[in-house]
Amino acid sequence: MPTQPSRELETFENPHPGREYTIEITCPEFTCVCPKTGQPDFATISISYVPDGLCLELKSLKLYFWSYRNEGAFHEAVTNQILDDLVAACRPRRMTIIGNFNVRGGLHTVVTVRHGE
Repeated sequence: MPTQPSRELETFENPHPGREYTIEITCPEFTCVCPKTGQPDFATISISYVPDGLCLELKSLKLYFWSYRNEGAFHEAVTNQILDDLVAACRPRRMTIIGNFNVRGGLHTVVTVRHGE
């Protein structure tokens, strides 16, 4: 069966829970749809987090991002939703999500949201 988009985020146990370290993940091909115009919005989503007991599993994260491809969402809303979902999945000590959206209509938007700081 082909892989399908999914909002289900998988995790695995942090192999070094006693050590504080940072995991950085970049998705340079994030796509959603503008809810007002129906036109596609493209962004680079950057994740930086300090895990506690759990780490994010990367394939499920890729499928999670893919699930936004045809969904209408404002830049601010989708960036905050991603933070909420990732925090709920892995309960990190700290997490920052940066949504760096491509220029559209002559405007460039960067949305930064944080948890645990």
